Amino acid sequence: MTADGLPPTRRALLEALAEGPVEGPAFAERAGLTRAAVWKHVEALRGSGFDIESTDRGYEVAGVPGYDGPAIAYGLEAPVAVEFHDSVGSTNDRARELAAEGATDVAVVADEQTDSRGRLDREWRSPRGGVWLSILVRPDVPPAHAPAFTLAAAVAVARACREAGVDARIKWPNDVVVGGRGARGGRKLCGILTEMEGEADRVSWLVVGIGLNANVDPDDLPGGTDATSLARELGRDVDRRVLTQRVLEEFDDLTADPDSVLPAWREHADTLGRRVRVETPGDVVEGIAEDVAFPGALLVDTDDGEVRVTTGDCEHLRPAGEGRAGN
Repeated sequence: MTADGLPPTRRALLEALAEGPVEGPAFAERAGLTRAAVWKHVEALRGSGFDIESTDRGYEVAGVPGYDGPAIAYGLEAPVAVEFHDSVGSTNDRARELAAEGATDVAVVADEQTDSRGRLDREWRSPRGGVWLSILVRPDVPPAHAPAFTLAAAVAVARACREAGVDARIKWPNDVVVGGRGARGGRKLCGILTEMEGEADRVSWLVVGIGLNANVDPDDLPGGTDATSLARELGRDVDRRVLTQRVLEEFDDLTADPDSVLPAWREHADTLGRRVRVETPGDVVEGIAEDVAFPGALLVDTDDGEVRVTTGDCEHLRPAGEGRAGN
Protein backbone atom coordinates (compact mmCIF):
# COMPACT_ATOMS: atom_id res chain seq x y z
CA MET A 1 0.00 0.00 0.00
CA THR A 2 1.09 3.58 -0.64
CA ALA A 3 0.82 6.23 2.08
CA ASP A 4 -2.68 7.23 0.94
CA GLY A 5 -3.94 3.67 1.32
CA LEU A 6 -3.97 2.73 -2.37
CA PRO A 7 -2.22 -0.31 -3.90
CA PRO A 8 0.78 0.85 -5.98
CA THR A 9 -0.86 -0.05 -9.30
CA ARG A 10 -4.01 1.88 -8.44
CA ARG A 11 -1.89 4.84 -7.36
CA ALA A 12 -0.04 4.68 -10.71
CA LEU A 13 -3.37 4.62 -12.55
CA LEU A 14 -4.62 7.64 -10.61
CA GLU A 15 -1.40 9.53 -11.35
CA ALA A 16 -1.83 8.73 -15.04
CA LEU A 17 -5.45 9.94 -14.94
CA ALA A 18 -4.29 13.22 -13.40
CA GLU A 19 -2.32 13.85 -16.61
CA GLY A 20 -5.35 13.33 -18.86
CA PRO A 21 -7.38 10.54 -20.49
CA VAL A 22 -5.96 7.04 -20.05
CA GLU A 23 -6.47 4.35 -22.68
CA GLY A 24 -7.08 1.07 -20.90
CA PRO A 25 -5.12 -1.17 -23.30
CA ALA A 26 -2.10 1.15 -23.31
CA PHE A 27 -2.01 1.36 -19.52
CA ALA A 28 -2.44 -2.41 -19.25
CA GLU A 29 0.60 -2.93 -21.47
CA ARG A 30 2.74 -0.44 -19.54
CA ALA A 31 1.74 -1.90 -16.17
CA GLY A 32 1.97 -5.54 -17.24
CA LEU A 33 -1.73 -6.12 -16.55
CA THR A 34 -4.68 -7.55 -18.40
CA ARG A 35 -7.42 -5.21 -19.61
CA ALA A 36 -9.77 -6.86 -17.12
CA ALA A 37 -7.37 -6.04 -14.27
CA VAL A 38 -7.25 -2.39 -15.33
CA TRP A 39 -11.05 -2.29 -15.41
CA LYS A 40 -11.16 -3.69 -11.87
CA HIS A 41 -8.82 -0.94 -10.67
CA VAL A 42 -11.03 1.67 -12.35
CA GLU A 43 -14.09 0.19 -10.65
CA ALA A 44 -12.30 0.26 -7.30
CA LEU A 45 -11.50 3.94 -7.75
CA ARG A 46 -15.12 4.59 -8.64
CA GLY A 47 -16.14 2.76 -5.50
CA SER A 48 -13.92 5.05 -3.41
CA GLY A 49 -15.63 8.16 -4.78
CA PHE A 50 -13.82 9.04 -8.00
CA ASP A 51 -16.19 9.85 -10.88
CA ILE A 52 -14.41 8.16 -13.79
CA GLU A 53 -16.05 8.26 -17.20
CA SER A 54 -15.38 6.00 -20.18
CA THR A 55 -14.98 8.19 -23.26
CA ASP A 56 -13.71 7.87 -26.82
CA ARG A 57 -10.33 9.06 -25.55
CA GLY A 58 -10.19 6.56 -22.70
CA TYR A 59 -10.89 6.81 -18.99
CA GLU A 60 -11.28 10.38 -17.66
CA VAL A 61 -11.81 11.73 -14.15
CA ALA A 62 -14.90 13.93 -13.98
CA GLY A 63 -14.93 14.39 -10.21
CA VAL A 64 -13.00 13.49 -7.07
CA PRO A 65 -14.04 12.58 -3.51
CA GLY A 66 -14.51 15.44 -1.11
CA TYR A 67 -11.60 15.15 1.32
CA ASP A 68 -9.40 12.13 1.85
CA GLY A 69 -5.92 10.87 1.03
CA PRO A 70 -6.43 9.83 -2.61
CA ALA A 71 -8.38 13.01 -3.32
CA ILE A 72 -5.64 15.25 -1.91
CA ALA A 73 -2.93 13.29 -3.71
CA TYR A 74 -4.81 13.44 -7.04
CA GLY A 75 -3.21 16.18 -9.12
CA LEU A 76 -0.96 17.31 -6.27
CA GLU A 77 2.12 19.09 -7.66
CA ALA A 78 4.40 18.51 -4.70
CA PRO A 79 6.68 15.50 -4.11
CA VAL A 80 5.03 14.25 -0.93
CA ALA A 81 2.99 11.18 -0.09
CA VAL A 82 -0.32 11.82 1.66
CA GLU A 83 -1.34 9.80 4.72
CA PHE A 84 -4.93 10.62 5.66
CA HIS A 85 -6.75 9.89 8.92
CA ASP A 86 -10.43 10.37 9.60
CA SER A 87 -9.43 11.00 13.22
CA VAL A 88 -6.04 11.01 14.94
CA GLY A 89 -4.64 12.22 18.23
CA SER A 90 -2.12 14.58 16.63
CA THR A 91 -0.79 14.77 13.09
CA ASN A 92 2.55 15.98 14.50
CA ASP A 93 2.75 12.93 16.77
CA ARG A 94 1.96 10.63 13.84
CA ALA A 95 4.60 12.37 11.69
CA ARG A 96 7.13 11.87 14.48
CA GLU A 97 6.30 8.15 14.48
CA LEU A 98 6.87 8.02 10.73
CA ALA A 99 10.18 9.86 11.19
CA ALA A 100 11.29 7.22 13.70
CA GLU A 101 10.50 4.59 11.06
CA GLY A 102 12.76 6.34 8.55
CA ALA A 103 10.06 7.96 6.41
CA THR A 104 10.39 11.33 4.72
CA ASP A 105 8.41 13.60 2.40
CA VAL A 106 5.07 12.65 3.91
CA ALA A 107 2.07 14.88 4.61
CA VAL A 108 -0.06 13.56 7.48
CA VAL A 109 -3.58 14.96 7.16
CA ALA A 110 -6.55 14.43 9.49
CA ASP A 111 -10.20 15.41 9.35
CA GLU A 112 -10.12 15.66 13.14
CA GLN A 113 -7.47 15.75 15.87
CA THR A 114 -8.37 14.64 19.37
CA ASP A 115 -5.14 15.50 21.20
CA SER A 116 -3.61 18.39 19.29
CA ARG A 117 -1.48 21.12 20.77
CA GLY A 118 -0.07 24.46 19.83
CA ARG A 119 3.14 26.25 20.59
CA LEU A 120 4.33 25.88 24.22
CA ASP A 121 1.94 22.90 24.55
CA ARG A 122 -1.11 25.15 24.46
CA GLU A 123 -4.43 23.55 23.59
CA TRP A 124 -5.45 23.78 19.94
CA ARG A 125 -8.95 22.71 19.01
CA SER A 126 -9.09 20.59 15.88
CA PRO A 127 -12.72 19.71 15.06
CA ARG A 128 -13.88 18.48 11.70
CA GLY A 129 -13.84 21.09 8.99
CA GLY A 130 -10.28 22.34 9.44
CA VAL A 131 -7.05 21.57 7.64
CA TRP A 132 -4.94 19.68 10.18
CA LEU A 133 -1.67 18.87 8.48
CA SER A 134 1.91 17.91 9.37
CA ILE A 135 4.71 17.79 6.80
CA LEU A 136 7.67 15.49 7.45
CA VAL A 137 10.91 16.34 5.63
CA ARG A 138 14.63 15.67 6.06
CA PRO A 139 16.35 18.84 4.83
CA ASP A 140 20.12 18.91 4.56
CA VAL A 141 20.50 21.98 6.80
CA PRO A 142 21.87 22.67 10.28
CA PRO A 143 19.35 22.78 13.16
CA ALA A 144 19.79 26.55 13.45
CA HIS A 145 18.05 26.93 10.07
CA ALA A 146 14.85 25.16 11.20
CA PRO A 147 12.90 28.40 11.91
CA ALA A 148 13.02 29.20 8.20
CA PHE A 149 10.68 26.26 7.59
CA THR A 150 8.14 27.82 9.95
CA LEU A 151 8.36 31.06 7.97
CA ALA A 152 7.89 29.11 4.72
CA ALA A 153 4.83 27.34 6.10
CA ALA A 154 3.30 30.64 7.20
CA VAL A 155 3.81 32.11 3.71
CA ALA A 156 2.36 28.97 2.11
CA VAL A 157 -0.77 29.22 4.29
CA ALA A 158 -1.15 32.96 3.70
CA ARG A 159 -0.91 32.50 -0.06
CA ALA A 160 -3.42 29.63 -0.07
CA CYS A 161 -5.86 31.65 2.07
CA ARG A 162 -5.54 34.65 -0.24
CA GLU A 163 -6.28 32.45 -3.23
CA ALA A 164 -9.42 31.35 -1.37
CA GLY A 165 -10.46 35.00 -1.00
CA VAL A 166 -9.25 36.03 2.47
CA ASP A 167 -6.59 38.73 2.95
CA ALA A 168 -4.42 36.66 5.30
CA ARG A 169 -1.25 38.07 6.83
CA ILE A 170 1.49 36.72 9.09
CA LYS A 171 1.96 37.59 12.75
CA TRP A 172 5.44 36.73 14.00
CA PRO A 173 6.49 34.08 14.73
CA ASN A 174 3.94 31.47 13.69
CA ASP A 175 0.37 32.75 13.29
CA VAL A 176 -1.63 33.57 10.18
CA VAL A 177 -4.27 36.21 10.85
CA VAL A 178 -6.87 38.34 9.11
CA GLY A 179 -7.90 41.91 9.90
CA GLY A 180 -4.67 42.59 11.73
CA ARG A 181 -3.97 46.19 10.80
CA GLY A 182 -6.80 47.52 12.92
CA ALA A 183 -6.52 45.08 15.80
CA ARG A 184 -4.04 44.05 18.46
CA GLY A 185 -3.04 41.03 16.44
CA GLY A 186 -5.81 40.16 14.05
CA ARG A 187 -8.27 37.28 14.06
CA LYS A 188 -6.30 34.04 14.10
CA LEU A 189 -6.78 31.68 11.17
CA CYS A 190 -3.82 29.35 11.61
CA GLY A 191 -1.08 28.32 14.00
CA ILE A 192 2.14 26.53 13.09
CA LEU A 193 4.21 24.21 15.28
CA THR A 194 7.62 23.04 14.07
CA GLU A 195 9.45 20.15 15.75
CA MET A 196 12.77 18.58 14.83
CA GLU A 197 15.50 16.17 15.80
CA GLY A 198 19.10 16.47 14.74
CA GLU A 199 22.80 16.40 15.41
CA ALA A 200 24.98 19.44 16.01
CA ASP A 201 25.55 20.07 12.32
CA ARG A 202 22.44 18.79 10.54
CA VAL A 203 18.74 18.11 10.93
CA SER A 204 17.76 14.44 11.12
CA TRP A 205 14.09 15.18 10.51
CA LEU A 206 11.75 18.11 10.73
CA VAL A 207 7.97 18.19 11.16
CA VAL A 208 5.96 21.32 10.38
CA GLY A 209 2.46 21.14 11.87
CA ILE A 210 -0.23 23.41 10.41
CA GLY A 211 -3.60 23.97 12.06
CA LEU A 212 -5.83 26.00 9.73
CA ASN A 213 -9.43 26.88 10.60
CA ALA A 214 -10.92 26.33 7.16
CA ASN A 215 -14.60 25.34 7.42
CA VAL A 216 -14.70 25.14 11.21
CA ASP A 217 -18.12 26.01 12.62
CA PRO A 218 -17.94 29.30 14.58
CA ASP A 219 -19.44 27.50 17.58
CA ASP A 220 -16.44 25.12 17.56
CA LEU A 221 -13.83 27.88 17.64
CA PRO A 222 -12.17 28.48 21.02
CA GLY A 223 -14.46 30.60 23.18
CA GLY A 224 -13.32 33.97 24.41
CA THR A 225 -10.51 34.25 21.81
CA ASP A 226 -9.94 36.11 18.56
CA ALA A 227 -9.99 32.91 16.48
CA THR A 228 -11.80 32.87 13.17
CA SER A 229 -12.14 30.60 10.13
CA LEU A 230 -12.07 31.02 6.38
CA ALA A 231 -15.73 30.04 6.19
CA ARG A 232 -16.62 32.65 8.80
CA GLU A 233 -14.72 35.37 6.93
CA LEU A 234 -16.12 34.43 3.52
CA GLY A 235 -19.65 33.44 4.49
CA ARG A 236 -19.22 30.12 2.68
CA ASP A 237 -17.17 26.93 2.85
CA VAL A 238 -13.93 26.57 0.95
CA ASP A 239 -12.65 23.52 -0.94
CA ARG A 240 -10.36 21.92 1.66
CA ARG A 241 -8.85 19.57 -0.89
CA VAL A 242 -7.64 22.43 -3.07
CA LEU A 243 -6.60 24.45 -0.01
CA THR A 244 -4.47 21.60 1.33
CA GLN A 245 -2.88 21.02 -2.07
CA ARG A 246 -1.99 24.69 -2.43
CA VAL A 247 -0.38 24.80 1.03
CA LEU A 248 1.74 21.74 0.20
CA GLU A 249 2.71 23.06 -3.22
CA GLU A 250 3.66 26.53 -1.96
CA PHE A 251 5.65 25.04 0.93
CA ASP A 252 7.56 22.82 -1.49
CA ASP A 253 8.31 25.73 -3.84
CA LEU A 254 9.55 27.95 -1.00
CA THR A 255 11.74 25.35 0.69
CA ALA A 256 13.26 24.40 -2.66
CA ASP A 257 14.42 28.01 -2.97
CA PRO A 258 15.48 29.13 0.54
CA ASP A 259 16.48 32.61 -0.68
CA SER A 260 12.83 33.27 -1.54
CA VAL A 261 11.49 32.70 1.98
CA LEU A 262 12.38 35.98 3.72
CA PRO A 263 11.22 38.29 0.88
CA ALA A 264 7.95 36.36 0.67
CA TRP A 265 7.49 36.54 4.44
CA ARG A 266 8.05 40.30 4.44
CA GLU A 267 5.50 40.69 1.65
CA HIS A 268 2.82 38.98 3.75
CA ALA A 269 3.88 40.21 7.20
CA ASP A 270 1.45 41.98 9.53
CA THR A 271 4.04 42.45 12.30
CA LEU A 272 6.59 44.62 10.50
CA GLY A 273 6.09 48.34 11.10
CA ARG A 274 4.14 47.78 14.29
CA ARG A 275 5.00 48.62 17.83
CA VAL A 276 5.26 45.21 19.53
CA ARG A 277 5.77 43.71 22.93
CA VAL A 278 7.58 40.36 22.88
CA GLU A 279 7.81 38.16 25.94
CA THR A 280 10.97 36.10 25.56
CA PRO A 281 12.10 33.32 27.93
CA GLY A 282 14.29 35.78 29.82
CA ASP A 283 13.02 39.29 29.14
CA VAL A 284 10.38 41.56 27.62
CA VAL A 285 11.30 43.45 24.46
CA GLU A 286 9.22 46.43 23.35
CA GLY A 287 9.71 48.61 20.31
CA ILE A 288 9.10 48.83 16.57
CA ALA A 289 9.34 45.58 14.60
CA GLU A 290 11.64 46.61 11.78
CA ASP A 291 12.53 43.44 9.91
CA VAL A 292 13.00 39.70 10.03
CA ALA A 293 16.45 38.14 9.66
CA PHE A 294 17.41 34.63 8.59
CA PRO A 295 16.45 32.10 9.77
CA GLY A 296 13.49 33.82 11.45
CA ALA A 297 14.61 36.33 14.06
CA LEU A 298 12.55 39.48 14.60
CA LEU A 299 14.56 42.72 14.64
CA VAL A 300 13.05 45.20 17.10
CA ASP A 301 14.10 48.85 17.39
CA THR A 302 13.95 49.66 21.12
CA ASP A 303 14.93 52.67 23.21
CA ASP A 304 18.22 50.86 23.83
CA GLY A 305 18.92 50.03 20.20
CA GLU A 306 18.15 47.12 17.91
CA VAL A 307 17.34 43.80 19.60
CA ARG A 308 17.35 40.47 17.76
CA VAL A 309 14.54 38.26 19.10
CA THR A 310 14.70 34.57 18.19
CA THR A 311 11.75 33.25 20.21
CA GLY A 312 8.88 34.65 22.22
CA ASP A 313 5.20 35.64 22.31
CA CYS A 314 4.56 38.74 20.23
CA GLU A 315 1.76 41.22 20.96
CA HIS A 316 0.91 43.91 18.43
CA LEU A 317 0.48 47.27 20.13
CA ARG A 318 0.06 49.82 17.31
CA PRO A 319 1.45 50.66 13.89
CA ALA A 320 4.68 52.64 13.81
CA GLY A 321 4.24 56.42 13.79
CA GLU A 322 1.44 56.56 16.38
CA GLY A 323 3.77 57.36 19.24
CA ARG A 324 5.44 55.29 21.90
CA ALA A 325 3.60 53.60 24.72
CA GLY A 326 2.66 56.10 27.40
CA ASN A 327 2.76 59.13 25.09
